[in-house]
Amino acid sequence: MVSELGGTQARARLKQALAPLKPKYVWERGETLVRIFLFAAAAFAVMMVIAIGLSLLVPSLAFFSVVSPLEFFTGTVWSPDIPIDGQERYGVLPLLVGTLLIAGGAAAIGLPLGLGAAIYLREYAPQRVREVVKPILEVLAGIPTVVLGFFAILTVSPILQDWFGASFFSGANAIIVIGILIIPLVSSLSEDALTAVPTDMRDGALALGATRFEATSRVVVPAGLSGIGGSFILAFSRAVGETMVVVIAAGLSIYVTFNIFDPMTTMAGFIAKRATGDIPVGSVVYEALFAVGFTLLVMTLLLNLVSDWLRNRFREVYA
Repeated sequence: MVSELGGTQARARLKQALAPLKPKYVWERGETLVRIFLFAAAAFAVMMVIAIGLSLLVPSLAFFSVVSPLEFFTGTVWSPDIPIDGQERYGVLPLLVGTLLIAGGAAAIGLPLGLGAAIYLREYAPQRVREVVKPILEVLAGIPTVVLGFFAILTVSPILQDWFGASFFSGANAIIVIGILIIPLVSSLSEDALTAVPTDMRDGALALGATRFEATSRVVVPAGLSGIGGSFILAFSRAVGETMVVVIAAGLSIYVTFNIFDPMTTMAGFIAKRATGDIPVGSVVYEALFAVGFTLLVMTLLLNLVSDWLRNRFREVYA
């Protein structure tokens, strides 16, 4: 009876001693669950990229087992439906040229305008002006691209026809509208990069006698160069992958041309127009679409890697 009582008292003392540790244990358990959830969220995004890559890679390998990769990447004719000299042609070069022309032209319009808008909003605009302009840029970023495509053929195309003799469907239609489309992306990211520059650097340049333009161009912009360069690459990547504007306004000419006033298409636009369900599954033409898609995925991945490299290479760390 005495030993039983002693055992009960010992257990009570042990429970009392461990009581303060219980909240800590519960907290650590909750912290572990949060860590697992966050890791799963990050791993999900990575797994999705891998899954998309594999879904494109497998049919692409089947395609390249029939068509030589050298012929695919250097061929200037895409004509699987109408054989030339008795042989189907799968040259992706016309699509690649169209993609680079449209994306490059759009970048030539959108990048300087977006950077200019960011510099104005961050360095020059009064608070009232900033409160009006920023929501407008956000609205522009939220307009569906199919709406911008109709804007291209109903508004931009007639102007280009009258002024430059362009075709109704032309690469210039897509260049102008996609250039407008990427302005909010460049402006938002570049403004964030400029905002991250310490105010002391601006004030120091102005105190030394620099004008506002000199302080912005020689101090603020170079200090935020990593973020600005990253925004340029991401915007160019966005232009490369744009689909609906190209499908609606650029046409479907699969020929190598450097005249932006002629019809042309991009890899993304070509896939969207041809993947209509009337292509036999497992055919060479069907697998060719996956090869084009995989090429586009690799291009986008490389552009994102370049963007990360630029951010790390030119990043400024301020205490």
